[in-house]
Amino acid sequence: MATKKIDRRGIVAGAGLATAGIAAAASSFPKPAVAQNTPELKWRLTSSFPKSLDTIYGAAEVFANALQAATDGKFQVQVFAAGEIVPGLQAADAVTNDTVEMCHTCSYYYFGKDPTFAFGTAVPFGLNSRQQNAWMYDGGGIDLMNEFYAPYNFVGLPGGNTGCQMGGWFRNEVKTVADIEGLKMRIAGIAGQVLAKLGAVPQQIAGGDIYPALEKGTIDAAEWVGPYDDEKLGFYKVAKYYYYPGWWEGGPMLHFFINKAKWEQLPESYKAAVTSAAALANVVTQARYDARNPKALRTLVANGAQLRPYSPEIMQACWQAAQQVYAEISEKNPAFKKVYDAMNAFKNEEYLWFQVAEYAFDTFQIRARSQKS
Repeated sequence: MATKKIDRRGIVAGAGLATAGIAAAASSFPKPAVAQNTPELKWRLTSSFPKSLDTIYGAAEVFANALQAATDGKFQVQVFAAGEIVPGLQAADAVTNDTVEMCHTCSYYYFGKDPTFAFGTAVPFGLNSRQQNAWMYDGGGIDLMNEFYAPYNFVGLPGGNTGCQMGGWFRNEVKTVADIEGLKMRIAGIAGQVLAKLGAVPQQIAGGDIYPALEKGTIDAAEWVGPYDDEKLGFYKVAKYYYYPGWWEGGPMLHFFINKAKWEQLPESYKAAVTSAAALANVVTQARYDARNPKALRTLVANGAQLRPYSPEIMQACWQAAQQVYAEISEKNPAFKKVYDAMNAFKNEEYLWFQVAEYAFDTFQIRARSQKS
């Protein structure tokens, strides 16, 4: 059978024309919405936490990476650790003053400005972490808090949770309410006022300064987060009694605070991307704590930490003191009363549910741990 000679140069030339045609056609296709009319932005985020606390500091990195990926790199946020731009406890001020576009912090660090700030993180005998999420995302909590945050020139979005925290490290045992009298304890927010009712002397100290204060005896006790972070900070070396639970932080939430003017200038697609990235950081942070705390707790105990539950006497006294504090603040502060009443009503409804299936399931599972499957 006869064959026809192939003109290879013609084929190559034809392929080139075809490729050019495809490229021209592709360039005429509509681009995704994110790619249209969206600016290239580079923001700075100051964290209230040191890089050594990879879980809590890492939440801001999770946020920044997710936002960059969602916007094809057009919206970038550079994360700075506490002290690189401003001290950790001044992160929100840096947003208010437009020093940075946003921060990652705990709302209750700013309790001194107004006690209502505490509800963005946690209050004594308040919500657990799931309830805090439920209140924020579906119970009106985000809107309530942003109404309060507005005069401070920022918008808040949930940005992580540690789960119920431990009750702190003590140089000496506290068995009764009398043992709290005169105790100098690093503790944040309303919990400090509650303990002050029992004679304690609350101190607000940034995370990186707690260890030397304990070591020198400047303070007698300190609360931070829980096993994973506490192991990193080495508290067991200078205060061996490790109490639980952290009744003042049943579900402490972190927040991203965003400068209000900067937020309002964002395209809607960027607002959606920021909100989604913050929600991812919120979920990932608690997942990491829940996964890493068990091993850290074992290590702490192996290194000499003495686990101690707060006595029923202390728990009841603290609960009663908390109710007094809430009543006193609510009488003088309408904004606080508005948020407290909303959160407390939500909590009571939540426990109507949690005491049924959730409590029964967890109680059985805890008792069954030692049994062979």
